[in-house]
Amino acid sequence: MKNLLLLPFVFIFFAFATKAQTYFPPLIGNTWETTDPADLGWCEDSIQKMYNWLENSDSKAFIVLKNGKIVLEKYFGTFTADSFHVWNSAGKTLTAYAVGIAQYENLLNINDKSSDYLGAGWTSLTTSQEDSITIKHQLSMTTGLDDGVADIYCTDASCLVYKAPAGTRWAYHNGPYTLLDSVLKVATGMPLNTWIQQKIGSKIGMQGLYVSVGYNKIFVSKPRSMARFGLLLSQNGYWNGTAVLPDPTYLSEMTNSSQSLNLSYGYLTWLNGKSSFMLPQTQFVFSGSLCPNAPADMYAAEGKNGQIINVVPSQNIVLIRMGASLGNNLVSTTYNDTIWQYMNRLECDLSTKQPEISTWEVAPNPFTNEISISNLSGLETIHITDEWGRAVAFKQFGNRIALSEPKKGIYFLTLSTHQYRKTYKLIH
Repeated sequence: MKNLLLLPFVFIFFAFATKAQTYFPPLIGNTWETTDPADLGWCEDSIQKMYNWLENSDSKAFIVLKNGKIVLEKYFGTFTADSFHVWNSAGKTLTAYAVGIAQYENLLNINDKSSDYLGAGWTSLTTSQEDSITIKHQLSMTTGLDDGVADIYCTDASCLVYKAPAGTRWAYHNGPYTLLDSVLKVATGMPLNTWIQQKIGSKIGMQGLYVSVGYNKIFVSKPRSMARFGLLLSQNGYWNGTAVLPDPTYLSEMTNSSQSLNLSYGYLTWLNGKSSFMLPQTQFVFSGSLCPNAPADMYAAEGKNGQIINVVPSQNIVLIRMGASLGNNLVSTTYNDTIWQYMNRLECDLSTKQPEISTWEVAPNPFTNEISISNLSGLETIHITDEWGRAVAFKQFGNRIALSEPKKGIYFLTLSTHQYRKTYKLIH
C-alpha cells in the first residue's frame, strides 16, 4: 500500500522532469525519427526560400526539431551530417551547463570566490578587488574586468585589468569566461573534456570536444551533436528519464536574467523577450527584445559567424545553425532574428500574407566618409552609437549617411522598421 501511494508522486516527478511526448534519439547510431513538415502545415516553397537564404549566407548545417523529432535538416555545399564544425561562443552555454553539474554534485558553489580555484593573483587586481569576483560573475559576464584590453581572449593576469567593481558592469569578455575551464578542472579533478563527456556527452549521445585555439577553447562537433545538446537544454535537466542536471533552480537562473545590467543574458546564455539588451563590445543598452521576430520565451547559445542553438519551450522547438561569413560579430543576434522571419513564414496560410523580409546592404565597411544603405523602403529609424553606447550625430542625404564628426573607431548602426531591427558593426 505504501508503494501504491507513492505512484502519483513518481508520475508527477517524471511529468516535470521530462516534457510529455518528446522523442529522444538512441545514444548510439544515426537513427533519429522525423516529422513531415507538411504535418505542421509548413509549405515546401517557403522552406526552399529559407534554404536558399541560408545557403547564400554561407550556412553549413541547419536542423529544426519539434518534440525531439527532426522536421528540417539541411546541409550545404560539401558539408555533411558527418562533418565537424566549431561552436565558437555557443560553447559557452555548454560550459555553463557543466558548471551547474559541478555545483549540483557539491564540488563548487557559484558564489565561491574565483580565486579559491584559480589561486591568488589570477588577475592584476588588488587582493580585495580580486576576491570580490565570484564564479557567478564569470557566468554572468559581470567580473568588472576591462574588455577594452588589446586581446579579450588573453587569460594571463597582465591581461585581466580592473575596470569596475565586480557585479556593477556587464561586458562580454572572453578571458574570464575561458578561465571557467580551470575552475572546473580544480573543482572536479578532471580535464574539461573528460568532465563534459562523462557528465553530458555519454548521457545524451553527444560527441565532440573543446580544442585550444590560442588562449581560447572552442567546442567542435557534428551538427546532430549540437542538436542533441539543444534538446537536452529543452528538457529541464533530464534526457529520456536520465538525470543530467536535475537542478531546477540553477537551470532557471541560467535561462533568466542573471543580473539587472543586461536583462537578455543569463548564465552564458542569451535570452529573448526582455525589455532591453546589450551586445558585445558596447556599453549601450538597446530597448526592446533581442530577436523581435522570435518567440518571446526563446533562449539561445550563440557564437561568432552564426553558430546558433535556439530553444523555444512553448513550442518544444530546437533549432541549430552552423556556418560562416558573418564578419566579426561575436554573437549573431541579427542573423538569428532573420532566421525567425523565415520560420514565421513557413505555415502555408501565412507565407503569402506577410510583408517581405527586410534586408539592407550597408557599404563600405570599413568606411572613410560616407555610408550607403540600400533599400530604404519601410525604414523608420536610423540610430548610430559609438563603441561606448553614446549617440553619434549624422546627416542623411538620400540613401547616404555621413557622421558629423567622424573619428577612428567602432560604430554601431541600427536600422529599424515597425517589426524589424538590425544592427551593423562599422569600422572607421
